[in-house]
Amino acid sequence: MLLRTLKVPLLLTIVALIGTLIFGGFQTMIIVAILAILEISLSFDNAVVNAKILGRMTEYWQKIFLTVGIAIAVFGMRLVFPLAVVSLAGSINPFKVLDLALTRPDEYARILTSAHPAIAAFGGIFLLMIFLDWLFEEREIRWLRFIEEPLAKIGELNYLSVILSLLALGVSALTFAHDHANQILISGIFGLIAYLAVNSLSDHFDEDSTALKAGKAGFFTFIYLELLDASFSFDGVIGAFAISNQILVIALGLGIGALYIRSLTVYLVRKGTLSDYVYLEHGAHYAIGALAILLFASITHEIPEVITGLIGVGFILTSFIHSKINNDRQRIQNTATSS
Repeated sequence: MLLRTLKVPLLLTIVALIGTLIFGGFQTMIIVAILAILEISLSFDNAVVNAKILGRMTEYWQKIFLTVGIAIAVFGMRLVFPLAVVSLAGSINPFKVLDLALTRPDEYARILTSAHPAIAAFGGIFLLMIFLDWLFEEREIRWLRFIEEPLAKIGELNYLSVILSLLALGVSALTFAHDHANQILISGIFGLIAYLAVNSLSDHFDEDSTALKAGKAGFFTFIYLELLDASFSFDGVIGAFAISNQILVIALGLGIGALYIRSLTVYLVRKGTLSDYVYLEHGAHYAIGALAILLFASITHEIPEVITGLIGVGFILTSFIHSKINNDRQRIQNTATSS
């Protein structure tokens, strides 16, 4: 089933690699492959969280996520978004930005990298809110009980996640980056508003079972998923310029990786993997929390993408192993009880 789900990404990968080999040479082909692997490693935890959310969406909105959502993820976030950032950061006409990206890629990369503090603040606070809201909620299944049980108790305090997120934002702005303090605070607050608005509207309409309200719930949940994907993509888009300064090569490599993440999300939903491996969701959320902290830290400290990717994969792999151990233990107990 996994190979069937990944059939389209695999086919497109082969076509893309052959195309880049013919028109760009062997080195370009290798760069595209590296960028795709980078995107998959950085966003694998995103697939797990997306699967949890996608599982409660209607079939119609699941199809929208896989069609329109992929177009937004590949072309919007990996191609249009960097151009828009450079246009805003440098106060440059969008058409001139495109010309800059194609003819003066070093200057284009410099302007985009200079906007990293604001981008990291927006994505960092968005991801941190996801992690904290999850960490403070009551739930039956717990993985790291010594952390989750006491925090679930204090999580009953109103607006605790918001307070802690704003505190992290303030520390980042005042301690790590004095030169960008206002820029970081404004972007971070916009990230917080975006999370609260989309999450609240989705929850509100999700409570109503009428077709109109259910459609609105699906729409806002779809927007939430796209913002989540964007937050995961920020560090990959910026970090990709350490590998290549060619915008089309970057968009192609990261776009291929995004296709795999979307397909893995579908596989997890259809296979019921989150139900079978109960700690996977926990591992993904801890990875999100770690990524949020790394985004804040990356405002003034260079953090290699390999570290970010390994931390995320490490949480996912550990939670998967613990889930399997838990399943084996329950299977042994059920066998002993029945006998």
